[in-house]
Amino acid sequence: MMQSKGSNSKVSNMVFRTRISSLLISMFAIFASFYVAGRLWQDAQNRVYLIKELDRVTGLGQSAISVDDTLKIIACREQHKTLSAVEMDLAIARQEGFTSKHSSDTSGAVLKRKPLVVIGVLTRFGRKNNRDAIRKAWMGIGETLKKMEKEKGVVSRFVIGRSADRGDSLDRSIDDENGQTNDFIILDQVEAPGELPKKVKMFFALAADKWDADFYAKVNDDVYVNIDALGATLSSHLNKPRVYIGCMKSGQVFSEPSHKWYEPDWWKFGDKKSYFRHASGEMYVISGALAKFISINRSLLRTYAHDDVSAGSWFIGLNVKHVDEGKFCCSSWSTGPSLFLPLSI
Repeated sequence: MMQSKGSNSKVSNMVFRTRISSLLISMFAIFASFYVAGRLWQDAQNRVYLIKELDRVTGLGQSAISVDDTLKIIACREQHKTLSAVEMDLAIARQEGFTSKHSSDTSGAVLKRKPLVVIGVLTRFGRKNNRDAIRKAWMGIGETLKKMEKEKGVVSRFVIGRSADRGDSLDRSIDDENGQTNDFIILDQVEAPGELPKKVKMFFALAADKWDADFYAKVNDDVYVNIDALGATLSSHLNKPRVYIGCMKSGQVFSEPSHKWYEPDWWKFGDKKSYFRHASGEMYVISGALAKFISINRSLLRTYAHDDVSAGSWFIGLNVKHVDEGKFCCSSWSTGPSLFLPLSI
């Protein structure tokens, strides 16, 4: 009887300890679940907050978001894209180069791919001959322009401001021309040589608002753009989220007011002799994330005397990949393959 009672006691103790262990493990699992769920909920709340903050600020035309928060917002929005669609785009891009085509999902619905690049051709009043030459040489008009957008993923528009005397013959001539060609982005700012840096900033901001593209390019209205070569070059940089491509230089800073390239803020540059590294003015390209950064912070980004220097200044301090692309340089026109050439008018 004594041995039986002792055995029963040991068995009871073992069962009790097993129950305690199971209870502790269960409690630990519950606490761990609450912790993980809490973290996921907090991350989701942070993401929703950032996106709401972006919508609020841009809707008010203000920009008080820091650089870090801006990049976080961009990253959050990018994460909302469907992973399968992104993988499909990358696979097609590798197989077919830069050529953009429509694809279908499993239900047969057509999925429209975003443009590879939006090109802003900066033009002025009195330059219709240049624009017509560009339309004839590489940009096209009507169905040809739409075909380039659909088949090659290249959107191209002339960019111009308004006359200082709003509604005069200059404005009316542009409106009439755009009514026939429908290939302008008309900015709500005065068209003047001294306003060119602001013009470039507004182009990048408005283009990023209207088109969700991989890249955005600024081009002068006196060059011939090799669309196929440009597309192939940009496709090689699709894996770089924040890239700035062009013929990089550090040009001279001129402090004499009488000089053609006078820089009023010459004293802000260290040795007063050269600018920081930036892409030269004929043509340069930025990635979609950088265009969105400009769009969000347009009211805070300042400009200098020249548009290319101004664009370069916006990316100082950011984690941006500067690509010195020789094909963008004027020197390549006579020595090797180039992405653009002087346009014969």
